[in-house]
Amino acid sequence: MVRTRGLGCALGHVTGKGVGRGDRDDSDVAPQRRWPIASTRRQRVPLTATHDEPVLPTPNVEADVFPDDLMTPTDIGVDIPTDTGAQAAEDEHERFPSGPSNPSVLTQYADHVACSECPELKLSFHGRKVHSLGRPVPTIEGLDAGTGLSPLIACSVDTGDRGLLSSFVERWHRETSSFHLPMREVTITLDDVSSLLHLPVVGDLHAFQPLHVDDAVQMLVDLLMVSAEAARAETGQCHGPYVRLQWVRDIYEHRCQAGHWTVAARAYLLHLLGCTLFANKSVTNVHVVYLEALRDLSQTERYAWGVAALVHMYDHLNDASINSSRQLGGYITLLQVTNMFFILCGSTMFNFKFC
Repeated sequence: MVRTRGLGCALGHVTGKGVGRGDRDDSDVAPQRRWPIASTRRQRVPLTATHDEPVLPTPNVEADVFPDDLMTPTDIGVDIPTDTGAQAAEDEHERFPSGPSNPSVLTQYADHVACSECPELKLSFHGRKVHSLGRPVPTIEGLDAGTGLSPLIACSVDTGDRGLLSSFVERWHRETSSFHLPMREVTITLDDVSSLLHLPVVGDLHAFQPLHVDDAVQMLVDLLMVSAEAARAETGQCHGPYVRLQWVRDIYEHRCQAGHWTVAARAYLLHLLGCTLFANKSVTNVHVVYLEALRDLSQTERYAWGVAALVHMYDHLNDASINSSRQLGGYITLLQVTNMFFILCGSTMFNFKFC
């Protein structure tokens, strides 16, 4: 993908344009290929294999006359070819209707969302929360900018396109970690994350270990300056090492009023991470473990945040592609904007119809 000026600048241009069809898309020369998704299964026409009777080849009768003692009628035999169609059908891999003919690569296709009739996915979207909180107070803007996460403040859209994202999830396959589109396989890469979000993709990888509730309470006490009782009550309400985004927002405002700027910066960044890179299906909660990466704000920039965001997005796509899933988490803005670029580039370069 060509490097852009950033997702914050691109959103104003991309979201303002509809993804429609041009006049040339209705021509007879445009490919009419349909991909095996749930929306096209309704239009499937069953095919019945027919087996014709074998045709005996006409013997080549020559004018020569052979003696009766050399060849008798009982000696004359014609080789009749056997019907190999049934045997070939038995040897062929088990295939899915309108799906892959060889499931040796897509080994989990039987549980894929494209194999069943599923409604559009519910989106876990936090764009409005980011915009309602706004930019940090001027006193901590320098601290936030030094972490390398400040570009995320302007990289969120308010609403998501459920139809668009559901269609792309139907084309996502866990085995290849890519979208299988009519033109080719495409995927979200680290270059896309770096170009759109301007996040570092080279650096240290933070090992976020599973966090016990008691450890989460202690981390909240140490890094957000809350009482142990308040931290225990909050994690108890969230039923685990999580806190509500609204609770984090209140902590941020209280620390700004008290002049505890480092703690306020941690609270602001935890809220930002919970609404963007590490958004989950709960819609309201964020995991406390991400506070560990914000313990020393002067060292936060050394982490490869773009890598963590892409892995988190892949995990949510893998989960949403299962036919029992009804919700999509992760950074919806990143997924939606890259999907729009896939459609625009594909319709321009390959003249395909996205159906």
